[in-house]
Amino acid sequence: MKRILLFIATNLAVIIVINIVLNILCAFLGIRLNSNTTSSLLLVAAVVGFTGSFISLLMSKSLALASVDGQIIGQPQSAAEAWLLNTVARLANQWNITMPEVAIYDSPEPNAFATGATKNSSLVAVSAGLLHGMSQDEVEAVLAHEMAHIGNGDMVTMTLLQGVVNTFVFFWARRIADVMSRDENGEVSQGAYFAISLILQIIFGFLASLVVMWFSRQREYRADAGAARLVGAPKMIAALQRLKGETSQLPTGMSALGIASESDDSLFSTHPTLDNRINRLRQM
Repeated sequence: MKRILLFIATNLAVIIVINIVLNILCAFLGIRLNSNTTSSLLLVAAVVGFTGSFISLLMSKSLALASVDGQIIGQPQSAAEAWLLNTVARLANQWNITMPEVAIYDSPEPNAFATGATKNSSLVAVSAGLLHGMSQDEVEAVLAHEMAHIGNGDMVTMTLLQGVVNTFVFFWARRIADVMSRDENGEVSQGAYFAISLILQIIFGFLASLVVMWFSRQREYRADAGAARLVGAPKMIAALQRLKGETSQLPTGMSALGIASESDDSLFSTHPTLDNRINRLRQM
């Protein structure tokens, strides 16, 4: 329940800020968001829906590194770092993509994540707890999972999905608000229009997030399967079993990037449970 309330509060804050900024900007430019022109409203909705998603994608590597205080490995300073670079390079070659940047961040919790704007401009980061606390086979499986995310283009796909969802949420909230806020003379009450559209964006955004979370869980299954094809299902199963009981210490907003799974399956989970992921691998 705490996670759900935090999710709702975060989305509410984002929606309110976007609406305030957008209304101020449109008032300054003389643009009417409650225009009857469907194409104009759809264009504005697409700009609003995709802009934030693409900005986040383009800044994903720098933001991710800053949030965990990660350090990119230039020249390896230990045998473990050299092995890490060689393993990532080998996996990247198997996917036929450019070698990602590799980083380590200081955390005792075993975790890893991948991000980046494109397949050939990506980042793989691992925690010190993962690199030094798991066997090489287990770490290799985790790295293969993260490389599968990159090879499958999951970061771009999630960005596009979020952009499409944002666009339709904004469009239909504004369209319905335009109808509901008109008086007997057909005139739009601006106060009612803004209030109704804001409420509808919250409701539609809440429902749309269920679609995004479902897709996020499916991409985790796909990444597990991709890793199993590269290093073998037994290694991937062993890595997931090793992660049981561990918690993700990634900052809020980054938990969806990590290898660690949710403790239960819910509509708001970004990851399936480890047991479900293991069972899916055993069926391969």
